Amino acid sequence: MITPPRSSTSAAFLISLPCGLSGFIRKTSATQPPCFSYFSGEKQKNLARLLLIFYCVKTMIENNTKLNRKIQFIKRKIAEGLLNIKIVADENIPFAADAFAHIGSVELFPGREIKSAMLKNADILLVRSVTKVDARLLHGSKIKMVCSVTIGVDHIDTKYLAGEKIAFANAAGSNANSVAEYVMAAVLELAVRFDWQLSGLKMSVVGMGNIGKIVARKAAELGMTVLHNDPPLARQTGAPHYLPLNDLLQADIITLHVPLTMSGRDKTYHLFDKNRIARMKPGSVLINSSRGAVVDNAAVKKALQTRCLKTAVLDVWENEPAIDRELLPLIELGTPHIAGYSLDGKVNGVFQVYQAVCKRFHIRPRWRPENSLPEPEKKKIRLSGGENRPESLLADTVRQIYDIRADDVNLRKIQQLNETDAADYFEQLRKTYPVRREFYHTTVILPRENGNLSSALEILGFKTGVKNLPERKKNFRILKTWKA
Repeated sequence: MITPPRSSTSAAFLISLPCGLSGFIRKTSATQPPCFSYFSGEKQKNLARLLLIFYCVKTMIENNTKLNRKIQFIKRKIAEGLLNIKIVADENIPFAADAFAHIGSVELFPGREIKSAMLKNADILLVRSVTKVDARLLHGSKIKMVCSVTIGVDHIDTKYLAGEKIAFANAAGSNANSVAEYVMAAVLELAVRFDWQLSGLKMSVVGMGNIGKIVARKAAELGMTVLHNDPPLARQTGAPHYLPLNDLLQADIITLHVPLTMSGRDKTYHLFDKNRIARMKPGSVLINSSRGAVVDNAAVKKALQTRCLKTAVLDVWENEPAIDRELLPLIELGTPHIAGYSLDGKVNGVFQVYQAVCKRFHIRPRWRPENSLPEPEKKKIRLSGGENRPESLLADTVRQIYDIRADDVNLRKIQQLNETDAADYFEQLRKTYPVRREFYHTTVILPRENGNLSSALEILGFKTGVKNLPERKKNFRILKTWKA
């Protein structure tokens, strides 16, 4: 708001202004333009008037929402019409062509085959974790923005991007629920195979980011004792429940959810090396769905061969796609880096970077992911009554939406191939991965005698169709007291 100076000259200005502006000025009461009071005399009259009009019009525009929206709309239309944006994208990014088509021309390439020559005239690069983005790839290009539809950024040289003033966006947290569902599917599968009761287990969660928090919450609400480790968060918050890593090694299950960092105070490369693995509880299980090199695969292989560990569940491997095929027969469950591969998680990642691109280039978003997603294959599951223990019933329900055993069986076929074909097969499993939807799309209809299982299913993410159940508490150890 603007108050003109109280002087005879300014009064004359006010009278001579258009009635709309003069009326607007009379109603204002804020501080006047700082330099206005210095204008005086006939020679400076016109300059003072221009300055006053400028401030008034600027303020009117800023305070007129409809007018401001129209101006922004015009700016976007001009940008969309004049910008000739070229986008290079990994062909395995779902809906990339559909989502970004209105922004510019989209060229798709296999992620591992994206080379510097392809980026010579490109403005935006969209990648997954298989593409290493650094000075070598981007040198000589005119790339203005790099986007990774992944939560991790260990494949991106973020310092180089910052130094070259190249914008960057990733999809932090986009597939967190997908990975958490993978971990719970694995735990339930192990519980069935080893006749575990979940309420008697102790789980250590290493890394309490987006994924770790979901895993820890689900495990605790299903009755497990859960320990937490996250050194950066421990320093930041001072919370006493964040324990030193060595205090977590006596758990029955250790699940890893950390980024891969090669150096520094919180280095995670080979975080679980032969020494740390040797200190784990005998007969325990290691689950890795973070990054392959967080675990020394050779050390895991030796620990399994000597039966120091009961088993392992590995979704990520060192040297992907050329994984250690001698390790595969020793573990209980092995999958080809697909823990976060639910269609919902993938599309969440695409939508996050799509929004970032639109914001960076001042383009109105048009693509809505819900318009591209297919209907879930199974919206309802009906369970029959039985005498099975709850772990078995939960595992059977989860398998109907995501059967981790199928991914394990498919990966084990890699052992029949030579080294070159094995690497190609690993990539093909990821490229042609079947559609997997998350649990929240499905409602489970339970018989009345299994009604108490409803809470456990809801903890896992399902909706339930049981009616007239007794009131349930939100946080309790459901599997400890439940009886079929």
